[in-house]
Amino acid sequence: MRRYAIIFALVSLLLPATAFAQGRTPEAAINHFKNALKKTGNGDLDGAIEDYTRAITLSSTFTSGKKSGNSFAPSSDSSNEEITVVDPFTANAYSNRGLARYRKGDYTGAIEDLNEALRIRPGLAIAYLNRAAALRASGDTTAAIKDLDKAISIKKDFFHAYNNRGSLYLDRGDADAALADLNRAIELNKKVGEPFYHRGYTYLKLKNFDAAIADFDRALELEPTKAWAYQGRATSWMHKGEMVRAIDDFTRAIELDPKIAWAYFNRGLIWVYLGEDARAQKDFAECLRLKPELKNDLDPRIELAKHLRRIGQPPE
Repeated sequence: MRRYAIIFALVSLLLPATAFAQGRTPEAAINHFKNALKKTGNGDLDGAIEDYTRAITLSSTFTSGKKSGNSFAPSSDSSNEEITVVDPFTANAYSNRGLARYRKGDYTGAIEDLNEALRIRPGLAIAYLNRAAALRASGDTTAAIKDLDKAISIKKDFFHAYNNRGSLYLDRGDADAALADLNRAIELNKKVGEPFYHRGYTYLKLKNFDAAIADFDRALELEPTKAWAYQGRATSWMHKGEMVRAIDDFTRAIELDPKIAWAYFNRGLIWVYLGEDARAQKDFAECLRLKPELKNDLDPRIELAKHLRRIGQPPE
């Protein structure tokens, strides 16, 4: 069972230069695109989707006949009407609408939009990146990795793609592949916390606790409110037997995000190890309220913590 949060980088597209340089994109379509960007920034995803839809319609023309070139059917009905894409601007609108749908949890709609973006612009690396996120959220990690492979083949220095693929490899249990990708992501951009966060959990999986702590330290320097980085660092301290430091970090993780069940789980085990049974029971109760399915994992770990307390070894 995963003990860390998935953080997947996503990228939206701004107005393509061709919309202005070639002058073939209708001004109304450009205005809807601009409005959609603003609405996305304000959290109005429904409004953004509506504006992107209008931008797509205005930047496309309707024709009759069989598919040819950059054409695709607008629906699955029996109509012979098809959309012929006028310019690559439409691909950007599809890509951004797909991203908005992803953020609303409509992963199927997101994949459909990103498919259309790539049908128009097969070399659009960002569309592969964002489609990978939707595929991952849909449970198809194999297809997600293929999309990230493609994004990297198009853009060799694509930081976000290396970061996301490293995260995916970690999720699939391939720590060595994850480490290679996350190292590359950090080479490309040392000013973002996410790859340090993911690499910290990779080192944690490899039981290199000192390296994990160093990465969580760096992640928190860059993003001080990343609760799951505190959770990861606390777990590393716990494995090293630094119980006071572990409790401090688990507590900080809970302060930042009270819904991290694993923080209560692990802090409770430390309380058991330290003989603070009342505190432990309080943490375990909150852990199981948040994730009742952890009950089967918790009971044997409590007994192990009690045993380790007797023999003087730190809980794992």
